[in-house]
Amino acid sequence: MVSALGLDAFVLFKERKMLIFFIFAMLLGATLQITNTFGGIFLDSFADTYSDAFAVQYPNILLSVSQMSETLFILVIPFFLRRFGIKTVMLISMLAWVLRFALFRIGNPGNGFIFLLLSMIVYGIAFDFFNVSGSMFVEKETNHSIRASAQGLFMIMTNGLGAIIGSYSSGWVVDYFTAADGTRDWPAIWFVFAGYALVIAVVFALVFNYKHDPEKIRTVSHA
Repeated sequence: MVSALGLDAFVLFKERKMLIFFIFAMLLGATLQITNTFGGIFLDSFADTYSDAFAVQYPNILLSVSQMSETLFILVIPFFLRRFGIKTVMLISMLAWVLRFALFRIGNPGNGFIFLLLSMIVYGIAFDFFNVSGSMFVEKETNHSIRASAQGLFMIMTNGLGAIIGSYSSGWVVDYFTAADGTRDWPAIWFVFAGYALVIAVVFALVFNYKHDPEKIRTVSHA
């Protein structure tokens, strides 16, 4: 029954390396919830000041660049994994989230449109590099008997607990920087989110110890 429910993978929390990995998976999962929840709302906030701008009139087209970027960057992940290793690829993802939010902070549908566009492109790195490399890390570091459960646990930490944390915490941040008349200080909001992602990246680089082995990466990729 325990195995069928995927609960046997919780034994991985006894291993320091896996515990650290799952904690950061949860914390990084919160960033995905932030961008999914407030990306479109942020673009809508320019309706009065940039009513004729492309990003305001067709926000869904601009946001769709993120999905296209996500599809394209999947293709380069095998190269980055073999060349730099899982830890570095995960760290690149975290720094990409910092850049994603920072570009939102300085971007606008007018002369800052290029920054909005770059933020959409960076999203592919931010999303793909952690999710794919994280899945490969779980595949590589777990026993075959609990591997499927471990992958499920990885999804729970990112899209489950991480999404919940991201939803509540980001909502609190946005409310804090919302004036009584409903006006939101978006530069301050994105600055906080970028700072959050930066702290995650720095701490991850310091506490997550992992030695890159190109041969093992190649074996997992072929499997």
